[in-house]
Amino acid sequence: MKIIVATKNKDKFKEIKGILKGLKVSLVSLNDLDKKFHIIENGKTFCENAFKKALAVSKHYKDSYVLGEDSGLEVDYLNGAPGIYAKRYAGPNATYKSNNRKLLRGLEGVPYKRRQAHFCCCLVLACNQKLIKVFQGRLKGRIHDQAVGENGFGYDPIFYLTHYKKTVAQMQLSTKNEISHRAKAFRKLRRYLENKK
Repeated sequence: MKIIVATKNKDKFKEIKGILKGLKVSLVSLNDLDKKFHIIENGKTFCENAFKKALAVSKHYKDSYVLGEDSGLEVDYLNGAPGIYAKRYAGPNATYKSNNRKLLRGLEGVPYKRRQAHFCCCLVLACNQKLIKVFQGRLKGRIHDQAVGENGFGYDPIFYLTHYKKTVAQMQLSTKNEISHRAKAFRKLRRYLENKK
């Protein structure tokens, strides 16, 4: 079985391949396709954006499974921001570091107990422009007062897990791939695909 993952993000695609390791599927990203896509993510929720990605690609690859994925960070104190704007929180040319800096500035002086946040992930599996199944995952934590750790990407350096006493960026990738919001959603996808055979 081949699944087209509707992403150009190499870090995300690498993580997805790690999570689904051992599953007998062939994964390709948008970077591997002959057609170039520019999908405007203007949905109001993670699932709306994931759905847009899956259908946009499915339109051009008949009979292929396409997986749309959208994920981000929601901070309670900031009324759910950055939310669906997580990737471009610091502007259209934002980097991982500039997004983290803006978020930390927005929480300056906010006590640790009020820095609750959660990562969200929504997966949409489609084929022939039709929705097949939706899978979701969440990871609760708090926003650290500074960036710590070299692993992972995105907001991992400032997302602190009290139970582990470290940020996600301080974890080994193998551990992250067991507990992350994306891992939880993809495990549901994995079970679905295994039962489908």
